[in-house]
Amino acid sequence: MGVKKTNNGLYHIIQIMLLVGTLVVANVLFTMITKKHIWSRQDALNSQIASSIVDTVTKGKRGTIYDRNYNVIAQEVNAYTIVVILPDYDDQGNITGPYDENGNPLYVTDTAKTSRSLAKILDNTKRSTLQSIMDTAIDKGLAQTELGTGTKRLSKEVKEKIEKLDLTGITFKDDVSRNYPVSPFSSNLIGFASYDEEQQGIVGKMGLEQSLNKILTGKDGKVQYQQTVTGSVLPGTTTVYKEAENGDNVVLTLDFNLQETVESVMKKTMEDNNAQKAWCCVMEVETGEILAWASYPTFDQNHPTEIPSYTDNVSEMSFEPGSVMKSITYATAIDTGVFPENTTFRAGEFNYKYDAATGKIVRTISEVDGYPTIRDALGHDYGTITFETGLAYSSNVGICELLANYVNYNDFESYLKAFGFFQATDIPYVNESVGWESLDSVIDYLSTGFGQASSVTVLQLMQAYSAIFNDGNMVRPYVVKQIEDGDTNEVLKSYGTEITGTPISKETADKMKDLLKNVLSEGANGERFAIDGVDMMAKTGTGEYYDEETGAYSTSIYSSSIMAAAPYDDPEIMVYWGMLGPNYVNYSASYFQTIMQAALIAEGISGGDTEKSETTGETWNSYTMPSLKNHTNEYVKNKLSSISVPVVYIGDGVNVIDQYPEKDTVVTSNDKIFILTDGKNVTMPDMTGWTYKDVKIFCELSGISFEASGQGTVSEQSIASGQSVDSKTKIVVKLA
Repeated sequence: MGVKKTNNGLYHIIQIMLLVGTLVVANVLFTMITKKHIWSRQDALNSQIASSIVDTVTKGKRGTIYDRNYNVIAQEVNAYTIVVILPDYDDQGNITGPYDENGNPLYVTDTAKTSRSLAKILDNTKRSTLQSIMDTAIDKGLAQTELGTGTKRLSKEVKEKIEKLDLTGITFKDDVSRNYPVSPFSSNLIGFASYDEEQQGIVGKMGLEQSLNKILTGKDGKVQYQQTVTGSVLPGTTTVYKEAENGDNVVLTLDFNLQETVESVMKKTMEDNNAQKAWCCVMEVETGEILAWASYPTFDQNHPTEIPSYTDNVSEMSFEPGSVMKSITYATAIDTGVFPENTTFRAGEFNYKYDAATGKIVRTISEVDGYPTIRDALGHDYGTITFETGLAYSSNVGICELLANYVNYNDFESYLKAFGFFQATDIPYVNESVGWESLDSVIDYLSTGFGQASSVTVLQLMQAYSAIFNDGNMVRPYVVKQIEDGDTNEVLKSYGTEITGTPISKETADKMKDLLKNVLSEGANGERFAIDGVDMMAKTGTGEYYDEETGAYSTSIYSSSIMAAAPYDDPEIMVYWGMLGPNYVNYSASYFQTIMQAALIAEGISGGDTEKSETTGETWNSYTMPSLKNHTNEYVKNKLSSISVPVVYIGDGVNVIDQYPEKDTVVTSNDKIFILTDGKNVTMPDMTGWTYKDVKIFCELSGISFEASGQGTVSEQSIASGQSVDSKTKIVVKLA
C-alpha cells in the first residue's frame, strides 16, 4: 500500500514538471515568433526594457492632522524628485543611447545648459552643483542619477514648470512630502515632519508631529516590478506581496479660523513692541479644550530651515508671570477663611523683617538690612485702600499684607500645589517644563505671592485659573481630541474633559469672579482692556525678567500679560495673552481684545450675560478690516457692502485719508468703523448709544476736543446732530 502511494506521488511530480516545462517552452516560442513578452505584451526588442527585476517597499500614507472642524493642518501630498537619464558609451567612447523609437535621445545632451535651466526654477540650488553631479555620474558610467538637495520632493507646480522647459533626459520619480496648507500655524506645538533619508520616509522632527510619529506613520508594503531604463514601471509586471497601511489621523481641539486670527495678532504683537517672545492660549473653561495656541517667534513649517526657538512658550517656558499670580494668593486667603473683607491697608511700599521669636513677618516703618523694600509697580502709591481695591489696583503691598498677617505659610504652599503649580499638567503628547518653587526665604515667599521668585508655565496658569472661572473645578488643558483610523475613520482613541482637582470652593470662585470683574472697572489696573458689550473678568500682570546670561533681573525687559474670561455670569472662554519685551507700560490693549472677540465669535457667544443674549437674540459677526486709505468713498462703500458694521464718515471729501480700525484688524457687529475723508466740512453725528471709546475715536480723527461724564453709553450731547463742527468746537457728552 505504501509503495503504491509513493508511485502516485512521483507521478504527480512528473506531471507538474512537464507542465512547467511546457509553459517555459511556450513562452520562449511566443517571444521568438511575436517578438513580444507573453505577460507584458511589450516589444521584446524594445531597448527601453531593463533586464532587472525591482523589489521595492511601498510606504503607507502618513496620517493627516485636522482641527476640530476637520480643516487640514498637516497632510501628506504627492511630490516629485528629478531623475536625470545619462548617455551610454561603447568602448570607443561613442554614445550608444538610450534613444526613443524615432531615434531621438532620451538622455541629457548638454549638462551645462540643463543645469542653467533648472537653477532658474529651483530655489537654493546652484548651477555649478547640478552640473558637477551630472558630469561626475557620467564619468562613473551611471545610467541615471538624482541631483541632490533642492531637487527632491518638488511640488506639482514646480514639476510642471520644469516640464515646460522641454529638457531631454529629465524625468521624475513619484515621491511624497509633508504639507502645511497654512503656516505658521501653531508651529512650535504642531512642529513639522520631513523626509528622512536614513529611514526613507516622512518622519516627525518636532512638536506633535514628533510625539505622535508612531501613530501618524503608516506601515510598509512590498511590491515587485520590472522597469524600463528610464525608470518607469513596465506595465503588467507589478506584483503586490504586502499591502501598505496608512497611518492614523489626528483630530485636534484647535479652531482653524481662530488660530489664524491669533497668528496675525501675535505677529503684530512682536513687530509693534520689539518683543523677544510672545504667547497666547485660548481655552474652553469647562472642558479644557484648547482652541488656539501660539508661541512666538515662530517659523514656516513648509520650509523649517530657520527655527528661532525650539522652546514652546506655552508649555516649555518657565517664567515669573508677575501679577496674574495675585489671584491665586487672594483665592487662598478667601478659601481658608482669613480674607479681611472691607479692611484697609496702607499701600505704596512694604518694609518688613522676620521675627524669629514669633515666626511672623512684621511690617516696619523703614527698611531693615537684609529685607529689601517691596513697592507697588511703577512707584504708584494708592494710599489707604481696601484689600478688594488692592486687587483691582494690583497692589504688591496688599499681597505682602495678606501673606504676612493673614495667610498661613503652609496653607499658601499647599494651595500652590493644589492649583497644579510646579508639576506637569500631563497634557497628552505635549512636552512640558514644570517651573520651580522658591519659598524658602522671606523675600521669596512674599514675592511668589505677586508672581516673582517662583516660576510657572502658561499651561499651569490656564489649568489653575480654570478653577476660578469654573466654580472651583480645575480642568486639565488638552489639545489632542481623538485618533482615527486612516482608512475607515473609526475613532481609535479619544480624549475629553478631566477634572484634576477642586482647589477652592464654589463660594471662593464666585468671590474671585467679582474681584476680577472689578479689575476692568474705570480707574482700575485693567480698565483699558475692557471690551464694549463684553461682560468680562481679568487679571493683568507685569513681571520682572531674570536674564540667565547676566545672572540678574533685567532693568529693561519685562513680561506683560492678561488672563481673562467671558461671559462673567457663566464663563465659557478664557484667554491668556502675553509678551516679553521693553514695552511693558504703553502697549496696546487691542491685541488681547481682538483675540477675545474672535474667541467669543468662534464659540458663538455674544459676550454679555446669558439672559440678555437669549432675550435679545443678539449675534455677532466678525470681519477683517480691508485697507481703505488712499481710496475713494465709492470704493469704500463697495468694499464694506458685505460688512454689517456701522460706518461713520468724517468730512465731506471724496478720498479717504485715515481709517479706524486699521487694516487686518478683526471687527464685529458691535463695533463702529470710522472713515476720515479729505473734506473740511465735518458734520456732528448722532452719538446716542455711542460708547466713550466711540466718542474718543471720532474726536481724535476729526481733531475736535470733547468732555464726557458718567458711565455707560451716550444719552446726551451738547451739539445737535447735523450741525457743523471744527477744531475749535468742544463736544460735551453725558453717558448713562
